[in-house]
Amino acid sequence: MHARNLEPAPARIRLGDDREIVLVRYEPASRSGVVAPTAIEGFVRPIFRRGKQAPRLPRYSRPRMTELSHVDATGKARMVYIGDKAATERVAVAGGQISMQAETLRLIRENQIAKGDVLGVARVAGILAAKRTDELVPLCHQVPLSEVSIEFTPDESLPGFRVRGTARTNGQTGVEMEAIIAVSVSLITLYDMAKGVDKGMTIGDISLLEKRGGKSGDWVRP
Repeated sequence: MHARNLEPAPARIRLGDDREIVLVRYEPASRSGVVAPTAIEGFVRPIFRRGKQAPRLPRYSRPRMTELSHVDATGKARMVYIGDKAATERVAVAGGQISMQAETLRLIRENQIAKGDVLGVARVAGILAAKRTDELVPLCHQVPLSEVSIEFTPDESLPGFRVRGTARTNGQTGVEMEAIIAVSVSLITLYDMAKGVDKGMTIGDISLLEKRGGKSGDWVRP
């Protein structure tokens, strides 16, 4: 069955400013003296005016995969190439805290925990962990650290300790992860050293506090 268009100028119904319904009438060709009924087909299409751009999607609705440095154009994880970057001084500072019973805080400060020097062991553990960050976080580069320092500050209001870790390098990539790993492992080690007297300790608020150097420049947590 063949159809022929009987409506050279199809009927249009406007739907707002950007769409319209188009109605087209067809009459199938007859065979053996039998005439088939007329058919009407309709479809919706956008309206494109000369000089007017098609509506654009909001920025947040667009794929932003290529803006993630550890993801390639196809969405696969990758290790970022840094061979063409200049070696510059880069610093990162991270922080965190551990809450405990007031008595546990007293025992640690007075060095009366059975396992020994809680803060000393936790500090060394954090420094060692920072030096092995590339073994713990899959897409991190091996970074030649020039300094890792960890500071514990007792806080009666928690009660517990606030921890601050600093990592420094003269290299081609930043040391944010090294600082965060240093703080994380030092807090975990502190928990391990004192869990014999206080299993209810809580670790939290681990975050990057600031970073300096590199292509993205300086950043400080508001």
